[in-house]
Amino acid sequence: MRRPCFAALFLLVACAAVHAEDDTAPTYAFGAGAQRLPAWQGSKDHRNQAIPYVDIEIPGVGELSTSDGLKIDLLHGEHWHGGAYGSWLWGRTRDALGPLGGKVASLSPRFQGGGYLEYAFTKKFTVGGHVAHDTDGAGAYGALYADYQLPDVWYIQHSLELQVQGMNGPAMRRFFGVTPAEAANLGTRAWSPGAGGQSADIEYDAFIPTSLQTGFALAVSYGKLYGGAGSSPLVSHFGSTRQVTETLAFVYHF
Repeated sequence: MRRPCFAALFLLVACAAVHAEDDTAPTYAFGAGAQRLPAWQGSKDHRNQAIPYVDIEIPGVGELSTSDGLKIDLLHGEHWHGGAYGSWLWGRTRDALGPLGGKVASLSPRFQGGGYLEYAFTKKFTVGGHVAHDTDGAGAYGALYADYQLPDVWYIQHSLELQVQGMNGPAMRRFFGVTPAEAANLGTRAWSPGAGGQSADIEYDAFIPTSLQTGFALAVSYGKLYGGAGSSPLVSHFGSTRQVTETLAFVYHF
């Protein structure tokens, strides 16, 4: 899963970096920006945070980025790509929980490791998926996605991505479960969801160049929680099934 969710944004930046250049050449991009995102998964409130950006892409080998994590391509096909996958999943702090702080558990961030598989029908249209497991816990996560690069508007490159995400039981209960003790603190029922779908998301990404090597990357993501996540008392009583994330970063690439 992404995201904390702005995965396609920086893949688009990498594509912009090699626009009209050799597609086989490595690309390097660095930058910084700001993001407005839900305070915690399922929250109706938002928080703002600064975000660093690093993206290193070596065609035929893989990619390392602060948004999509690590991908190592072991297939090297014209259309098929896949191999090792790693990502970083944020948790939730007591401060981010606001009035719920101390009433429900705070969650530490965790690193995930797994694999991914993609099929590129064309250079503009790709479908794929990834699965990953916490390296320090029982949580497992999966996602299916489709990414389409829209026709350029002037020098602006932009794309749409659809993604459906799911979790196993331990991961679902970690983020959306409510223990009997927490239910007593909140005045709600306890909730122990099982494995299943978690969210469906659509994201619009755009790269607006300011020079041959610089530009602004913009992303707006709208997600909808469903299943055990959307039915959680944390979401239904104190949060929202609608999850919106907005990101803006200034990028330098070479």
